[in-house]
Amino acid sequence: MKHLTIIVPDGQTNLSTLASIVGAYEIFAVANKYWKENGKNEVFRVELAGILPQAEFYNGMFSVRPQTNIANITKTDLIIVPSLVRDFQEAIGGNKQLIDWVGKQYKSGAEIASICTGAFMLASAGLLDGKSCSTHWSAEETFRNMFPKVNLQADKLITDENGIYTNGGAYSFLNLIIYLVEKYYDREVAIYCSKIFQIEMDRQSQSAFSIFKGQKQHGDEMVKEAQCYIESKMNEKISIENMSARFAIGRRNFDRRFIKATGNTPLEYLQRVKIESAKRAFETSRKTINEVMYEVGYADVKAFREVFRKITGMSPVDYRERYNNSI
Repeated sequence: MKHLTIIVPDGQTNLSTLASIVGAYEIFAVANKYWKENGKNEVFRVELAGILPQAEFYNGMFSVRPQTNIANITKTDLIIVPSLVRDFQEAIGGNKQLIDWVGKQYKSGAEIASICTGAFMLASAGLLDGKSCSTHWSAEETFRNMFPKVNLQADKLITDENGIYTNGGAYSFLNLIIYLVEKYYDREVAIYCSKIFQIEMDRQSQSAFSIFKGQKQHGDEMVKEAQCYIESKMNEKISIENMSARFAIGRRNFDRRFIKATGNTPLEYLQRVKIESAKRAFETSRKTINEVMYEVGYADVKAFREVFRKITGMSPVDYRERYNNSI
C-alpha cells in the first residue's frame, strides 16, 4: 500500500485551505472504499501531517489535528499541499520546516501535488525552477515576481511535470484530485468519484474564470505609462509601432521591456484588455456579439472570435450564454 500525506500548514486564515484538506481526504477515502469493494487492496493509506498538534483556521473558528508530525514520516509516495494564505511571504516563512521536508521527500522519490496557491510553497523550495506550474489567476503577478525561474502557465487548470502536479484556483482543486485518482487508480474509479461528488471531469483551463487587471507591480514607469495608454484607448485600433515611437524607444526594446515588466507582449496586453472589457459587456448587457466587438475596437468578427477563444477558452456566444442569465 502506498502512503499519501496531506499537509496541514500552520498559520492559515483561508477557508479554502481547510476545504482543500478536507476535500482531498474525502475523495481519496471514497476512491479507496470503491477500490476495496471491487475486490482490490486499498491504494493509499492517507494521513494528515503537520508540524503542530493542532492547526487553527479562519481566526480559530475551525481547527485540524494532524494525525502525525511530519518528522514521523520518513517515506511517503504522494504529498498534497493545500492552498495558502494570501500573504505568501508569511505563509512561506511560517512553514519553513514543512517546505524543507517536502523538498527532501521529492528528492527521495515522492510525487507532489499543490493546490491553488500551494504552488508558492513548492516554488520556495526550488522544486519548480525550470518547470511549468499553475496557481490561482489572481496570484499570477505576485508569483511571477517572486519566482522568475518558474514557467508559470496561469491559464492551465492542471500541470503535470516530473512528478509534480499543480492546479489553478480555489475549488478547482477537485479537478486535480480526480486527475490524481485516475492516475493512481483507474478511469473507472475517477468517473465514479466525479459522479459521487458531481465534479466535471477533464477540465483543462481556468481562463474563463480569470479577471485581467493588468500587471503593474513593477518598477518600469515607461511601461506603466504604456499600459495606461492602452487601457485609455481600449476601444481604438492601436499600432504598437506608433506607441513605441510615442515613448521614443525602438520596437524591439519596447517589446523586451514590456514582456519583462508584465509577462505579456504589448499586443498580448492590448488583446487581454479588450477581451476583459468584452467579457464584462457580455456578463452585464444584452448587446449583440457585433456591438460588443465594435465597442472594444475590433472590426473583423473572425479575428475577434479567435482572440476571445484564445484568451478565455470559449467562444463569445458560449461565454455570454454561461454568464448572462438575461439572454
